[in-house]
Amino acid sequence: MYLVLGRKFELSLSYRLYRPEWTVERNRAVFGPHVAGEHGTGANPTLWLVFHGPVDPHTGMIIDIALVKERINKLLSARYDHRYLNLDTPPFDRIIPTPENVTRQLLADVEPLFDDLTARPVACHVAFSPAIGATAFADGRIERDYWLEFSAARRTWSPHLSEDENTRLFGAAASPSGHGHFYRLCLTAAGPVDPESGVMIPDSDTATIFDDLLTLFDHRNLSVDVPELRGVPITTEYLTRFIFNRVAPLMPVSHVRLSENPYFFAEYLGGDRHLVGIGSAFQAAHRLHSPQLTDEENRKTYGKCNSLNGHGHRYRIEMTIAGIMDERSGVVSPLAHLQEGLGRALAAWEHKHLDWDTEDFIDKPSTGENILRVLWPKIESTLDHPLHHLRLWETPNNRFTLRKGIR
Repeated sequence: MYLVLGRKFELSLSYRLYRPEWTVERNRAVFGPHVAGEHGTGANPTLWLVFHGPVDPHTGMIIDIALVKERINKLLSARYDHRYLNLDTPPFDRIIPTPENVTRQLLADVEPLFDDLTARPVACHVAFSPAIGATAFADGRIERDYWLEFSAARRTWSPHLSEDENTRLFGAAASPSGHGHFYRLCLTAAGPVDPESGVMIPDSDTATIFDDLLTLFDHRNLSVDVPELRGVPITTEYLTRFIFNRVAPLMPVSHVRLSENPYFFAEYLGGDRHLVGIGSAFQAAHRLHSPQLTDEENRKTYGKCNSLNGHGHRYRIEMTIAGIMDERSGVVSPLAHLQEGLGRALAAWEHKHLDWDTEDFIDKPSTGENILRVLWPKIESTLDHPLHHLRLWETPNNRFTLRKGIR
């Protein structure tokens, strides 16, 4: 099992993607609209720093979040926040501040800040906008995310099932009248970054791919208007595989994620590797207090989170299962089964004090790390597929992820 903690930071900066020795046409083909004016353009990037390490048996933490905030904010203030990267932040006076390069440099800047700790920065993700992001990993890998949004109608239906089977499996979504979603599609590419341009894929190539997908899907009825989807199951799982196979010859796509709403998504990683995820939330109180520490040590370790009478959160939870898509139905597991299983696992904690109203944290503090480790077997015991990963947001800025394997 692989457990990580992520902390979010927000920046204000400016940058320009441009090589002066190239023609205007070449710059635009590679960098698209981010060539901008000669003094650059602006952004409010969202940055996630991800840490992995052993969970301290006394504190229940991988790393002190307050320490992460202190060290990272100092770095960002000195080098990135409210800066024009091309002039103010080496090495971007020499290399292009593309998402790929910025993410990789940020991780390199962060890594030595934690040399004195067992917890290590293992990934850095930067979203420059809702449509563009990149992730750098400590092992040298780079991923580039491209987000698209489109509106489409559909009837969730498989032509390989009877009317009764479809209705039992998909419920109201199988209505002949159809229904609609505002979809968010993420295409993640993985591969080498061109050292001259700093990008994995030129903008002109991705623009062609995205235009094709939007022409095919946007404001269409997927069950009626898309010839390529006739005679196949119209499910979110099937759509991710269809999209992956459509774009794979044109870009080094590693996985495709399609969200049809904020609490349900499917992901396809090639071959027979499908993931299905659902989200939920629960409200609970807790107090960070370790029975293995003195009162003074608890106050020093947890700060205001050690407040005598506790505090609380509206925790957000996301669980993802792994499985093989059934070719007849087009699903990995019925959505209703996943929702029911997650609901049963969370029911005992809803509107409770985790430390005083349950027996799950009698001998350990109710940190995000420990909540996930307790919750994993509770959820998996309700499912007919193995969990792939489990993610918990304690606040919008702090999240914890437990998964099988690093990816």
